[in-house]
Amino acid sequence: MTHPAPEPGQHGPAVLKELSPLHRQLRRAIPDVYRGFGELSGAAFADGAMDRRTKELIALAIGVVEGCDGCIASHAQAAVRAGATRQEAAEAIGVTFLMHGGPATIHGARAYSAVCDFADALEAGEAAS
Repeated sequence: MTHPAPEPGQHGPAVLKELSPLHRQLRRAIPDVYRGFGELSGAAFADGAMDRRTKELIALAIGVVEGCDGCIASHAQAAVRAGATRQEAAEAIGVTFLMHGGPATIHGARAYSAVCDFADALEAGEAAS
């Protein structure tokens, strides 16, 4: 059985666009929780012994292993914005194959597609969506 190729943006920008209004609605219901999560995120991704680019690639790989399309899209975008290359993302995704096997090949392909979409947007002078 063959599957059609995904439309550009299907695993990156489209996912973020779909989730954005849902997050806004929930953020209004639990603003303190979102604020706390935002602080944790800021601390976790702050430059230290490892730079933000590396940390975003780790988060992208975890998103692949967890099979979380929203995590994949968010961290693909953030990794590209932090300067990650397509090849760096591909290699990080490759490690997920070792650690998670077959399911990572599916979500890994989605993650690579998202990275490429955000990188294309950035190269075109857009804000990586």
